[in-house]
Amino acid sequence: MDTIKIGKYLAQLRHNQDLTQEALGEKLGVTNKTVSRWENGNYLPTVDALQQLSDLYGVTINEILSGQKLEEAEYKAAAEENLKETLESSAFELKDRIAFFKRKWRREHLFELFCEILAILAVMVTGFVLDNGLQYAALMVGIIFPVVQRNRMMTYVEKRAFQ
Repeated sequence: MDTIKIGKYLAQLRHNQDLTQEALGEKLGVTNKTVSRWENGNYLPTVDALQQLSDLYGVTINEILSGQKLEEAEYKAAAEENLKETLESSAFELKDRIAFFKRKWRREHLFELFCEILAILAVMVTGFVLDNGLQYAALMVGIIFPVVQRNRMMTYVEKRAFQ
């Protein structure tokens, strides 16, 4: 799939509608930077965005993914090829987006995670020193803590990766 060709076609379609990248972004609910990335061939639009672009420009998704207006004879062959390539690239991109947002969440929450682990250790040591059973509470929190943090991270990832 030629993302540069697709990007040029998207830019041409946008110009034909006398839209700026910002105006198109507002219509689609994305930033003008996202539109620019599509038009430069850095990224492909999401499935939702492809549907919206298709409706807005009055072209088929197949034509967008082909990067050109298609004649009837070309349409079927292009459709099959575009579908295969889109399925392959979308699975790969999703995997990359998930990994990216996991790393981002960990970076954003590193200090918080460090403080929580430090607090659990402090309560555990205090429990052992005072022999008052706090170490068992800290142990339980230490067991539950990673599960809760993973759930928080995956909620964050899912909200962003599947947009």
